[in-house]
Amino acid sequence: MFRHGSRFLSRASTMRWRRPFSTDLPAEAYKNSNFVEAWRKAIPTVEPPSTPSAFMATRPATPSSIPSKLTVNFVLPYSSELSGKEVDMVIIPATTGQMGVLPGHVATIAELKPGILSVHEGNDVSKYFVSGGFAYVHANSFADIIAVEAVPLDRIDPNLVQKGLTDFTQKLSTASTDVEKAEAQIGVDVHSALNAALTG
Repeated sequence: MFRHGSRFLSRASTMRWRRPFSTDLPAEAYKNSNFVEAWRKAIPTVEPPSTPSAFMATRPATPSSIPSKLTVNFVLPYSSELSGKEVDMVIIPATTGQMGVLPGHVATIAELKPGILSVHEGNDVSKYFVSGGFAYVHANSFADIIAVEAVPLDRIDPNLVQKGLTDFTQKLSTASTDVEKAEAQIGVDVHSALNAALTG
């Protein structure tokens, strides 16, 4: 097996990736003319079904030069905090560490951990505490941030955070089942991150 390894390596280096990145796709919606034609032959009285991409707004094309602003969409399951807002930078609490996103950032998907999301617009900085979620950074200087829960940092009561941290630490030490331990550990992690956000 190992004596054929060099042959596979040289073949892999000469192979080209055939599927383009999603950010390299054209901005206009894709229509499969073969499918539509086959559908009309089979069922001429019924319109072909629409795909999910037919209901989505077309994505702006990747610009040839780096724009001066980053366009951010920050959404929660129950509301939209920022929609198409042009900002200078966003700092997200990724599981791999704090990640700064500027215009022209490479396309990335990052999982969020409990922490501070900072939105920088000139000298103004808006800070939110997020409990988790995902950030999708596109090559066209758009960033979509989806969080499970988020609250502006100035609306958090430090006394309630300390009380919650104490309560969950006590629950963790007295937990008897794996489910109780997991729930208590999540509570400790979130309240520890909240405490660090408020004190740091």
